[in-house]
Amino acid sequence: MRRIYMDANATTPVRPQVLDAMRPYWTEEFGNASSIHQRGQHARAAVDRARESVATLLNCRAAEIVFTSGGTESDNMALFGVVSPGDHLITTAIEHHAVLHAAEELAERGVEVTFLPCTPQGLIEVSALEAALRPNTKLVSVMLANNETGVIQPVRELADRSHAAGALFHTDAIQAAGKLPLDVKALGCDLLSLSGHKMYAPQGTGALFVRRNVRLRSMFFGGLHERGRRPGTENVAGIVGLGKAAEIARTWLAADGPRELTALRDRLERGILAAVDEAGVNGGGAARVANTSNLCFDHVEAEALVIALDLKGLAVSGGSACQSGATEPSHVLTAMGLGEARARASVRFSLSRLTTADEVDAVLAIVPAAVARLRELVPKKLTLSH
Repeated sequence: MRRIYMDANATTPVRPQVLDAMRPYWTEEFGNASSIHQRGQHARAAVDRARESVATLLNCRAAEIVFTSGGTESDNMALFGVVSPGDHLITTAIEHHAVLHAAEELAERGVEVTFLPCTPQGLIEVSALEAALRPNTKLVSVMLANNETGVIQPVRELADRSHAAGALFHTDAIQAAGKLPLDVKALGCDLLSLSGHKMYAPQGTGALFVRRNVRLRSMFFGGLHERGRRPGTENVAGIVGLGKAAEIARTWLAADGPRELTALRDRLERGILAAVDEAGVNGGGAARVANTSNLCFDHVEAEALVIALDLKGLAVSGGSACQSGATEPSHVLTAMGLGEARARASVRFSLSRLTTADEVDAVLAIVPAAVARLRELVPKKLTLSH
């Protein structure tokens, strides 16, 4: 059976160039980057080169990059490293659970936390932030691109308003890295998280941009790795892979890759909406990253549709991979105002740089048939709250 992968927001394959760059650091160049002998210094040089590559992708100093184990650690480090009991943290109702659950834990530890609502399009309004700011607001954390809908937030405006109130600004850019040009100066952020496996590097590797002069407490205790901000022996091979993926991303972005991927995504959406009645795009009226489409199919359970599509060779998801198996509907879609039935009827298609027009055409034959079959099996609900 032909397999088609449209779940790139869950994870992406490691590209051959990335694997080739990593391979020596599992074998002949296996040294500890903290050792002063030759093998160790070869590893250190590789880490330094990767740091420069990630810094170039973000337009920042290499010294402002902290390597981590992935996006969740980067998000947690940004929040726990900045706020203390008595401080006020502002985040949003549509964040990834790496931020949401971290914020909830901080609230248990004496941090005041405000969760901003979003519009029906999934946008955070500057006016909502302004109304929530307090004299003791220490940090504002708003994701750049939503992992479920792909909706892009007005981060620069939000960051400017945060700074005017004396607060720091963090953005979870995990679903934006490698899909949008990222310039921390243009974004105005003080901290920015990214994850390797969302941008064709290996799972288990990530980074946090920490603007110069931002004081960040370490979450762990040990050696003086990463300038004392993240102790632990560096994952040299993974870091090298992330650095190579950053270089490839820059090339892809410069070669008009996002425009071509957007065209494929839009072709997929138009084809499905033309062939399937009572379907729509969640967040479709807002700017989105090039690869993401969250579609609602009324009278269908997303979980059943995901399984049906998988049996036909198509991999998609019902939302965030981190919430696979959750009994509750998507917190992102409910925050956007969708009723439970529609939230449970929504499926995320997230294309990759490897997606082809031929694959899109194949999906346009698979999806309408699968939806029609499921609707035949399950009687339509009398009402659907919107």
